[in-house]
Amino acid sequence: MPELRATYRLQLTPSFGFAAGRELVPYLRDFGISHLYLSPSFQAREGSTHGYDVIDPGKLSDALGGMSEFKLLAAEAATAGMGIVLDVVPNHMATDEHNRFWADPKLRQQFFDVDPVTGRHRRFFDIDELASVRQEDPEVFAATMGFVLSLVRDGLVDGLRVDHPDGLADPATYLEGLRAGGAQRVWVEKILDPGEHLRDWAVSGTVGYEFLNDVAGLFIDPAGEQALTELWARVSGDGRTFAELADQAKLEQVTGTFRPELERLARTLSPGADAAVAAAPLGGLDQLAHALASLPIYRTYIDAAARVTETADRDAIERSQMRIAVAQRLLLEIEAPQEFVTRFQQTTPAIMAKGVEDTCFYRYCRLLALCDVGGDPSRFGVDVERFHAGNQERAERFPENLLTTMTHDAKRSADVRARIGALASLPQETARQWQRFAELTEPFRQDGAPDDVERYFIFQTLLGAWPIETDRLQGYMEKALREAKRNSSWVEQNETWEAAVKRFCERVLDEQWFEREFSAFLGEVTGLGRRSALAQLALKLTAPGIPDIYQGDELEYRALVDPDNRRPVDWSARRSLLTKLRGGGSVDISTSKLNLITRLLRLRAERGEAFAGAYEPLDAGPAGCAFVRGGEILTVVQLPRAEFDGVAMLRDTPAGRWRDVLTGAERSFASVEAIADLVSEQSFAIYERV
Repeated sequence: MPELRATYRLQLTPSFGFAAGRELVPYLRDFGISHLYLSPSFQAREGSTHGYDVIDPGKLSDALGGMSEFKLLAAEAATAGMGIVLDVVPNHMATDEHNRFWADPKLRQQFFDVDPVTGRHRRFFDIDELASVRQEDPEVFAATMGFVLSLVRDGLVDGLRVDHPDGLADPATYLEGLRAGGAQRVWVEKILDPGEHLRDWAVSGTVGYEFLNDVAGLFIDPAGEQALTELWARVSGDGRTFAELADQAKLEQVTGTFRPELERLARTLSPGADAAVAAAPLGGLDQLAHALASLPIYRTYIDAAARVTETADRDAIERSQMRIAVAQRLLLEIEAPQEFVTRFQQTTPAIMAKGVEDTCFYRYCRLLALCDVGGDPSRFGVDVERFHAGNQERAERFPENLLTTMTHDAKRSADVRARIGALASLPQETARQWQRFAELTEPFRQDGAPDDVERYFIFQTLLGAWPIETDRLQGYMEKALREAKRNSSWVEQNETWEAAVKRFCERVLDEQWFEREFSAFLGEVTGLGRRSALAQLALKLTAPGIPDIYQGDELEYRALVDPDNRRPVDWSARRSLLTKLRGGGSVDISTSKLNLITRLLRLRAERGEAFAGAYEPLDAGPAGCAFVRGGEILTVVQLPRAEFDGVAMLRDTPAGRWRDVLTGAERSFASVEAIADLVSEQSFAIYERV
């Protein structure tokens, strides 16, 4: 099994399958990648562009090239000293006549979570065409996971990424089954609330959303909070907190989209009874709905069969302040059917995802950089101590946890997020520029569309993603409007409003109007954002864990939410630039990310023992972040902290002689050093012990 050093996510499609991936192996090898990280690759519904709508988990996708092309890809990777990580989808399959498990009525009842009363099935979130699979049945597990585990045992696949484990009845047992089947490297797409800890599962860690939010938050200047909060209050006319808005959005989902799941859950308390009658001991359906919406984390993991609850479960239920009649049944203090406890726990993740990430994140626009998967926008940035604590926990518990700053599910790419985050360093100027934008674009509106919340959303998006084509911005705003569910939605599309917003976008982008009117501010935001993005990348490549790079993100990558982040990548340009760098070409803005990744992945290969070693935080004060890996690698980063009074200093510097990895300059350190003297103009530096 190849040494795990860095993963590279490839989004496979019918036009970019296994053969196309094989052609990239030499480039990714030279780049320093150790593992290709492939999107779902099993037989999916005809025309699938993403692979999550599987119809046959026992076969590799014909559209991607089938088993023959996959074996060629695996062989090419192995020859290059690389391995393959495969994304698997245990929670659901497509409701398709070509899916034999679905088409056969007997198999459908066994394999899928079908409501015996209505005949409706438990969905993946709110998608009717994706039905949830009963992995808790050993026969179902064997039939759906047997093939992928054979790929692992045959050495074709080195690791698995498990999609949405929280939808399973018993994630821990499922993951133990994977390990027993030979999968020693497994990462879970588990969304952890800030402060929540991954359970002691049979996994290598998560896919890294907690790192994404921590490292992004580290570069949010807390000095900007008050001004941006006041600006948001003026823009929105709404003084409610994010938590209040999120609770409302979750409750909307429970009583609307997830009403069938709510009623089915109630009926488990009294089979055969009407849902309202069955819920009476809980205080009625409304109280059950409030309980589902109030959980502060994605889900609990109470084992009703073994009658086991953990402190984390009890704490989450207590924090929710749900009705005691519901809490006592969930905590097994009052007798309740096992199915009630299990189904409650399977339902809350969908409510959290659709209510918070896919609704409230599009409504609460104080600072969009904080609105990403696994994030808490009420947390205005992250202090150095919190960042170190997360790194130390990963170093001790999950040293192979993936570290990501961009995934296919992220709301924005790292570069876009970093630029928008830079607004926290320019709060007064942001307010002035927004006011100017609002005044200048007033004639662009039509019958109130877009409203001020939507205009402020567009304003931040333009600053983060510029330059952006009109059709991309229009497509993004169509999705954003429907996700927000304020003036349009997926269920009730307001075509008139959407058309007016699209015309607004066209006028803002017409003949480079936005760049012409806001060039100075755009330039300042771009410069700050670029420095922040590079420093975040340096931390990702040196912190405890395994850096994960999204396809195309080795160059400046300005992408918005899916499907914008699935656009084709210009591989020829990337190959050409890497060839020039490896040939001694100079580094400029266009190649700064590529150069940094290449150099630091080479360092990880050369100093593997150091990166597998201890994580030692250093005292750099509130305006700096510094740590040593294995006594051999020193990372120093200067943070944007306007309120820090004085010069940021690094104390207790390591002894000995050190070389700057990027410049080659050698030096030793005094016991106390000004951070500005240690870092480059990009605000970070990496040193290796000589």
